[in-house]
Amino acid sequence: MSTAPEGPSGKGDRPKRGYVVGGRVIDAARIEPGLHIVATPIGNLGDITLRALETLAGADVIACEDTRVTRKLLDRYGISTPLTPYHEHNAAQARPGLLRRLAEGAAVALASDAGTPLISDPGFKLVRDAHDAGYTLTALPGASALLAALTLSGLPTDQFFFAGFLPPKETARRARITELSRIPATLVLFETAPRVAATLADLAARLGGRDAALCRELTKLHEEVRRGDLGTLARGAEADEPRGEIVLVIGPPPAAEQPSAADTDAMLRHALTRLSLKDAVGEVADATGLPRRDVYQRALALAKDADEEKSRGAPHSAA
Repeated sequence: MSTAPEGPSGKGDRPKRGYVVGGRVIDAARIEPGLHIVATPIGNLGDITLRALETLAGADVIACEDTRVTRKLLDRYGISTPLTPYHEHNAAQARPGLLRRLAEGAAVALASDAGTPLISDPGFKLVRDAHDAGYTLTALPGASALLAALTLSGLPTDQFFFAGFLPPKETARRARITELSRIPATLVLFETAPRVAATLADLAARLGGRDAALCRELTKLHEEVRRGDLGTLARGAEADEPRGEIVLVIGPPPAAEQPSAADTDAMLRHALTRLSLKDAVGEVADATGLPRRDVYQRALALAKDADEEKSRGAPHSAA
């Protein structure tokens, strides 16, 4: 029996859709119009949610980085939704077409090759334009290499900063690492296998002996987590180059030692010779990390002592 082709909006008659889990075929209804941002597995194809499968099967079209990669996932679960490429090299040309489909009432699923879309992947401009046009957007959370590595690293997770990929050129990479060195949080980076040894060496040279973890091939057969200080990991990567997808997790800088009261007083006295009391307090508070209120109270005390000393040293007028 033939089926009528879908219209531009994806409405009307269309082939029956569904997905297969554990050998069971599950029907999938057409999902609501709008842009659906779908997280997909980062390696193990079993790491996908039922909601993601229902969305991928029920969408009118799936926009993805590499149709060959996404087709493997769809084949695993018996999904036949049409695919269209959307990646960094064609995004400017492909985006207007996807926005036009959304304007016609289509349900568009956005997926990356692996993990959560927009995390070091194209897509934010499409999401931004869809927001601006008033279309419905839905996020379907799931696998993320960033979070998987962070939880496996054994490093502090209360505050972390994701820096994506560092620049490939040495000078730019080292400058970026210097910028990142000032962040008081765990750092998470993506890196390629051929560059990881050089990157680790630069990180060790600029961040010192911070604890770190090299996580590779997460959720896959050869998953590995190497832990140690940055220098040790750099030497290990030089001797035995890791392969596959790599996430680097680097512990936060050690807490700065607070200056002694005498050192703080010396800094304040010097600052007060050049600046107003308010500006001197700000400079010393920023430099030491001490609470501004405490520095202010100490500055007032020092200023008072200086005034009293001047008064004692002033010559008395003749009777």
